[in-house]
Amino acid sequence: MISPTELRDILRNGLLSFPVTPFDGEDRFAPKPFAAHLDWLSSYPVAGLIVAGGTGELFSLTPAEVVDVVRTARAVAGSAPVIAGCGYGTRIACDLARDIEAAGGDGILLLPHYLTEAPPEGIAARIRAVCHATRMGVIVYNRGQARVSAEQLARLADECPNLIGFKDGTGDIDTVRRVTIQLGDRLSYIGGMPTHELFAQAYKGAGMPTYSSAVFNFVPETALAFHRALSAGDDVACETMLRDFYYPFARIRDRQAGYAVSAIKAGVRLRGFDAGPVRAPLVDLNEEEVAMMQALIATAT
Repeated sequence: MISPTELRDILRNGLLSFPVTPFDGEDRFAPKPFAAHLDWLSSYPVAGLIVAGGTGELFSLTPAEVVDVVRTARAVAGSAPVIAGCGYGTRIACDLARDIEAAGGDGILLLPHYLTEAPPEGIAARIRAVCHATRMGVIVYNRGQARVSAEQLARLADECPNLIGFKDGTGDIDTVRRVTIQLGDRLSYIGGMPTHELFAQAYKGAGMPTYSSAVFNFVPETALAFHRALSAGDDVACETMLRDFYYPFARIRDRQAGYAVSAIKAGVRLRGFDAGPVRAPLVDLNEEEVAMMQALIATAT
């Protein structure tokens, strides 16, 4: 297992991959197609894999399936860090974190608890409990019902040495900037908006230089080219790719709720990998939308 400090440093600037989770014809996790897809993705330079995350349909996986996903990824990833989505209620999240660690994970991305609202002290208590349940590095995903303030995060960082990252999916640049200024080098900072490339320039200006890329699943060359241009401050190149690829992709994604996952999975299938369907309550793209994805991919490959 990579130490939390090492993981934090690895994640500071490199692009992160957010692989989909394939299912077979009987709606079971399909490890062989998953391994084949990861093997292809692993031939490209990324800082780490975040498996069973939002794009990997954590919200639809059982805890046992998450562990199977981690074991499969660990066997394929080589030296690349394997970070796994972790979530649900506090007790489930703590047990899942321990099981992910035992399966060979290097860290967890702690997703929101879902559904119910909770006060700040309760959200902090959940983060604290999960950090104490594992030796792995923990990245807090600031999104939905589980939002933290800069002050709250600073207290948690003092209490939990293995709290090593902050990922934001709220779009609240004010909070992001407060966090990056107050905590400085104590954490790594990861952009987590849906199709984050659309927001990457603004987030970089707020002190969040890297992000997890969902489109890396099916156009890794494009994803890496955008990340290189962003890192180099080449706004012209970024804006060209936003105009020619990312905004057209967003128009497909925005046709239906949940397509931020479904469109990615369609793209993976169009690149020749058996990703299977999405699980309910998500729905797959229709034939017209698959054709739109196919035409878009043709412009990028």
